[in-house]
Amino acid sequence: MKVLSAIVPCYNSAAYMSHCIDTLLSGGDDMEILIINDGSSDQTALIADAYAQQYPHIIRAIHQENAGHGGAINTGISQARGRYLKVVDSDDWVSPDALRTILRELASLIKQEPEIDLLISNYVYEKVGVKRHVIQYANALPEKRILSWDQVGNFRIGQYILMHSVIYRTELLRSCGLKLPEHTFYVDNLFVYDPLPSVRSLYYLNVDLYHYYIGRADQSVQERTMIRRIDQQLKVNRMMLEQVNLDQVENPHLRRYMLNYLEIITTVSSTLLIISGTPEDLAKMKSLWSFIRLQDPRLYRKMRFGVLGQAIHLPGRAGRHLVRLVYKISRKTVGFN
Repeated sequence: MKVLSAIVPCYNSAAYMSHCIDTLLSGGDDMEILIINDGSSDQTALIADAYAQQYPHIIRAIHQENAGHGGAINTGISQARGRYLKVVDSDDWVSPDALRTILRELASLIKQEPEIDLLISNYVYEKVGVKRHVIQYANALPEKRILSWDQVGNFRIGQYILMHSVIYRTELLRSCGLKLPEHTFYVDNLFVYDPLPSVRSLYYLNVDLYHYYIGRADQSVQERTMIRRIDQQLKVNRMMLEQVNLDQVENPHLRRYMLNYLEIITTVSSTLLIISGTPEDLAKMKSLWSFIRLQDPRLYRKMRFGVLGQAIHLPGRAGRHLVRLVYKISRKTVGFN
C-alpha cells in the first residue's frame, strides 16, 4: 500500500498541471498520484495519459464526465489506494523537500497503533504581485507529537485549518461518509469540516508543503467570481450547518474550533452579499440567518450575538460601508482572495 495518495482534480488544466504533477513526483514510489480529468475539453486528458504511461507505478489517469471539483474529489477518495490522502489543485504545487519530510514521517507513524487520523502542515499564499505569505500553526499545535483535541491551542484569525493544510487518513474519509456535492465550488470547506468529529488524533509538522496560487482571472476565489457564484457559497454554508450537529461533537475544544470556523464561513458569505449590495443579495443574507435560526436557535444566538455576527449586522448604509471597509483591510492584511 502506498503511503500517500494525492488527488489532482483537473478541468481544462493543460496550461499548468504539469508543474503540479512534477512536484508531486518528487515523493517517489511512496506516492500515488490520481489525475482526475473532469470532462476537460483541452489537452488535459492527453497530458494525464502521458504521465500515467511514463510513471505507471505512481500515476493513474482517471477520466470522467464533468462533475465539478467535488465530484472529482469523490472519485479520488473512492479510488485511492494510499494509507493517507491529500488533495492538490492542478494550479497549485507542493515543495519537494517538505513532501519528502512528510512521507518519511507518515511512514514512521504508520508503524504505530493506532494510526493518526489527520496530519497538518503549513501552506503558502503565492499571490501575484504580493509578497508570499506562510500560514503556519506552531503557536496552536505542538510539533511532532500525536495530539488529541485537548492538547490543541487557540488558532489566530486567518490561521484556520484549510484543505491546503490537511492530510486525512483515507479510511477515515470513507468511514465518516464524506460525499461532496457535484458541480459546486467551495467544497473544500466541507472536505475539511465534515470529517473533523471523526478525528481522534492529529499530528503537526512545521513544514511549508502546499503552495496556493492566486492570480488567474477566472479563479473561484476572486472577489467578483465569488459574488457571481454566491449561491454556491451559500449552498456549502448551509450544508455545513446541516451535516454536523455541533451539540453532538463530544470534545469541547473541537466543538469550539468548529463553531469559530462556521462563524468565519458565515461571515464570508454575509460579507460578500453586503459587498454586492443588490436588494436580491441583501435578501439572501436575511434568508441565510433565518435558516440558521430555524436550524438551531441556540447556535443562532451564539453566532448572531458574537463579535462577527454583530459586526455584519451593523444597521443601514453606514453599517454596510463599514463592513466593506473592514473586508478590504482584512484582505490586504491576511492575504486571502
